[in-house]
Amino acid sequence: MADRRKVLITGGAGLIGSILIDKLSDRYDFTSFDLKEASGARSVVGDLSELAAVESAFAGHDAVVHLAADRDAGAKWESALKNNFISTYNVFEAAKRTGVRRVVFASSQHATGGFYLDEPWKHIVDGEFGKLKPGEYELLDETCRIRPDGYYGASKAYGEALGSYYLDYHGLSSMHLRIGWVLSKDNPTFSPFALSLWLSHRDVAQITRLSLEAPHNYGIYYATSDNMWKIWDISRAKSELGYLPEDSAGGEFVPGPPPARDQ
Repeated sequence: MADRRKVLITGGAGLIGSILIDKLSDRYDFTSFDLKEASGARSVVGDLSELAAVESAFAGHDAVVHLAADRDAGAKWESALKNNFISTYNVFEAAKRTGVRRVVFASSQHATGGFYLDEPWKHIVDGEFGKLKPGEYELLDETCRIRPDGYYGASKAYGEALGSYYLDYHGLSSMHLRIGWVLSKDNPTFSPFALSLWLSHRDVAQITRLSLEAPHNYGIYYATSDNMWKIWDISRAKSELGYLPEDSAGGEFVPGPPPARDQ
């Protein structure tokens, strides 16, 4: 235990936090910081919008994986302000103050979700696969402009910018994963959007591990599995992080609602 890096997960009781604790506890000594206790790791119960509590929890940790947020893509401003903007500032500021060396920030494809309005990508979102051929349409990469589709997406772009500032002026390293859709049942076949965005449990654990261990000090990466109908290019994650997705969603779906936990 003493030889393993100490990693705090904000939102450790949530879905992705639970996956990381389950799959990576043999590699890291995890602590969860959340509004409720997490299973399988030491837990600190607290509110991310309170800087003093965050600073106290971060002390003694080597790295932080920042997952906690209002995860609703249509989050209202008041909630996004407290749970995403202020809380993300508190994460970077507390990391700086306590000597944390690396933050892995759960950004989102919603930071650039405005592209879903445009062809050819809107055809994928709408399940109009017959209008395209896999591998014959342009993928969007990290050079495309910031184009959030709501306050949630804007908060993720803000977190990426905040990470850049804290590196240049405070020496704090951070990796930013524009996560697709991690599903509780790990099955994306209920919608075309899910087929495109799916990030499997195995792949979210892998890309988080690689982000914790990357030798460079800053990066932004799209993070999905290697799906047939992907919109976002994962080439940078492959080349810079060594990401090798184990899973890939195909093109078959039966329309239906997402599982309750994923709504």
